[in-house]
Amino acid sequence: MSSTHLAGEPQGKHQSRKATASGWIGSALEYYDFFIYATAAALIFPQIFFPKGDPQIAIIASLATYGVGYVARPIGAIVLGHWGDTHGRKHVLLVCMFLMGFSTVAVGLLPTYDQVGLWAPALLVLMRLIQGFAVAGEISGASSMILEHAPFGRRGFFASFTLQGVQAGQILAAAVFLPLAHYMPADDFNTWGWRIPFLLSFLVIVAGWIIRREVDETPAFAEVGQSGKVPKAPVIQAVTESWGDMLRVLCCSLMNVIPVVATIFGAAYAVQPGYGIGFEKDVYLWIPVMGNILAVIVIPYVGNLSDKLGRRLPIMVGALGSGLLSFGYLYAISIHHVPMAIGMSLLMWGVVYQGYNAVFPSFYPEMFPTRTRVSGMAISQNVGTAITALLPALFVAVAPPGAANIPLIVGSITLAICAIAAIAAYTARETYRVQMKDLGNVDAVPVPAQEYERLRQQTMDQGRLTRAAA
Repeated sequence: MSSTHLAGEPQGKHQSRKATASGWIGSALEYYDFFIYATAAALIFPQIFFPKGDPQIAIIASLATYGVGYVARPIGAIVLGHWGDTHGRKHVLLVCMFLMGFSTVAVGLLPTYDQVGLWAPALLVLMRLIQGFAVAGEISGASSMILEHAPFGRRGFFASFTLQGVQAGQILAAAVFLPLAHYMPADDFNTWGWRIPFLLSFLVIVAGWIIRREVDETPAFAEVGQSGKVPKAPVIQAVTESWGDMLRVLCCSLMNVIPVVATIFGAAYAVQPGYGIGFEKDVYLWIPVMGNILAVIVIPYVGNLSDKLGRRLPIMVGALGSGLLSFGYLYAISIHHVPMAIGMSLLMWGVVYQGYNAVFPSFYPEMFPTRTRVSGMAISQNVGTAITALLPALFVAVAPPGAANIPLIVGSITLAICAIAAIAAYTARETYRVQMKDLGNVDAVPVPAQEYERLRQQTMDQGRLTRAAA
């Protein structure tokens, strides 16, 4: 796409479609890696990486290695956010991809507990720490890159593909892992079959590198570099200049409570014998897959809607709506109504939650100026997400097996957290009509509504002509 002629937009080559493809595939591949680990930690790792004595301790230890990935994310956000704001979006995305890819391949090559004893879980934890570190820079880096390449009036639509890639990566992980687990003889799968999805990550590294090297640095970052305004310490600058917006992003990121309720606590409540509900495990392997397929369809429509109506409204509706639906979802589980539980999960997580999920990749980076954009978003989002990793333990503590009113207790906490996110979004500036050079400026004057709509329509018409010519 040619350079834009608006005074408040950086001049230069805007590679909207290439940047979007790069962000999409990078997010898909990184989250493929992240989620095959989560699946294996629940199904396989307790038997092969931990001592054989107490199976319960092995399960807890295996799931703890999954949680370690979240511990590493705030650290990764600081380091990779700094890298993205000082060396560029393209460089940080390549670093993220190589770190994630090679650590995932390494998991597929690790020796078992029977072969090397306690070195096995130690190496597993190390690889998971690297994974968590790497994934912390992916969404903020990809969202910033797509946003800065996108034409004015279409930033919400293009940036939403970052999260469509994340959901697609989870579908890909399930598509590789579930058939292997189902069709391979159990002994073969437990011995070597589980390694296949991890080793396939090598193909991921090659494909991602080929696509990401084709994208130029964004015009906005290039302009900052030419003006000599690249900060030496973007993390400190982000905190001192934009601490209010970082706090808003942190609070909004607590919306990760919805996937936690849908897949982690919901699965434990439905399947674990202690709760006595007795759903089949297969149902809970498929709920995330169906939810992600629906999300992939919904996300671009919501991203496009945020370019028409603004960022705050879809986020607030998504937050409060999915929080309210959590009561219905947990109630459906409590009465062992499988179709209702699946339907409520799909509505809560696959549709309504996307009001938040599709819009935050434009909403968050638009809060910060170009020079601190990756740091500001990465740190606050990853701290918020890390906090939600503690929620399954909190839910089980306040609503243990045998407790009364579990849907009411857990649903109330969920709605309260969603309300915090909605209030944080409400207090934020509306940014969809603010030009790129004015983003992060509290006194920025948005483009008037009629002029904005004219420019947006012009951009969409140009896009259609370009596609027709191609």
